[in-house]
Amino acid sequence: MSTILDQIKSNAVPATVMRIAAKGALPLPPAEMLEVMVYLTQNPIFGQEARMTLASWDLEATKKVVADPAAPPEVIGYYWMETNRRPALMPTLIENPAIPESLLMEAAASGSRELVALLLASPRARNSPAVAEAMTENPGFTADEIDELRTAYVAPVHEPPATEPGATTQEDGEAEAAHQAWHQKNANDIAAEEGKAFAIVGGEEEESQAEPQPAAEGAAVDASAAMAAAAMGSATRAKAAREDEKKLTVLQRIANMNAAERVKAAFMGGRDERMILIRDGARVVQNAVLASPKLTDPEVETFASAKNVHENVLREIARTRRFMKNYNVGRNLVNNPKCPLDLSLTLVKNLMIYDLKTLRNNKSVPDTIRQVAFKLYREKSGPAKEGKRKT
Repeated sequence: MSTILDQIKSNAVPATVMRIAAKGALPLPPAEMLEVMVYLTQNPIFGQEARMTLASWDLEATKKVVADPAAPPEVIGYYWMETNRRPALMPTLIENPAIPESLLMEAAASGSRELVALLLASPRARNSPAVAEAMTENPGFTADEIDELRTAYVAPVHEPPATEPGATTQEDGEAEAAHQAWHQKNANDIAAEEGKAFAIVGGEEEESQAEPQPAAEGAAVDASAAMAAAAMGSATRAKAAREDEKKLTVLQRIANMNAAERVKAAFMGGRDERMILIRDGARVVQNAVLASPKLTDPEVETFASAKNVHENVLREIARTRRFMKNYNVGRNLVNNPKCPLDLSLTLVKNLMIYDLKTLRNNKSVPDTIRQVAFKLYREKSGPAKEGKRKT
């Protein structure tokens, strides 16, 4: 039995029912009613009525819906969009895992002071190193305020717990066990790389693209990041210089390793090592990074959007189920102009409507992907066609 939304999409209900639906007055569960109204916002006749209803619909009922990770993605996406935000709903949306961390990072880096204040009050956002760091790039803050943010939120989450010299953490033990098993399984591939000089994929100009960027897509974000960098003052520039020096030291150390040592570093090393080794010219080293139990979701999201990694990395990410459970990884792959077309064509079908809307205007991806995104967006947001003509 088709739902009322299916009937509306196929123009199988009278205009009076559409008008009642736009007013939120159908006898439906809140989640279904909201989904219907969000769909109707695209309707040329009833769209304005639906948008007005959504802006004033019962607050408590709406909160319960947007708090549910299983709520209709279109509803969550609608209320997250800047033009549709209701301030009272934002704390609930921020805590909902259906909102990917990348969107929190984008809001932290470019949102209003009021929105950042809500992020600071959110346990989820405060406990995310990536979101906390993104807050310090917001151009709406002064250099002194950024220093306060770094002191209060960024530094604590980046400081590793103190350990006794020579102590082995449980994480290191797991990584070592995984390394030993993986090394034995791929011994022939590792041996084949021995004696070959270390090479890194991509040039120096591209290297910065491999660094995690809070909301790395779009010229507007780049401009905001530049404004934030100018506001951060000499103290921040000095810290950046120290980080560049540290990175260079890590790169020099890796350059002196053989293939087996680089594979071990991929499993046992830290984030800096993985960010370099994912661009190793040897596929076996790239795969070792992706197999490391220390690898985090934000790192995989960064790899999926990087334009300076080998095609093998993108394919390995796409074929790894645990990575693809993260919606943001799939979204980043589709938006990556270096992603193989066959992968993008498969993954674009999984995108939510608001990401399809953005993708259809992304001129950095192949025309084929933009055309498919436009078609899927039309299918999900507009009335269904009566049928296809047989030829």
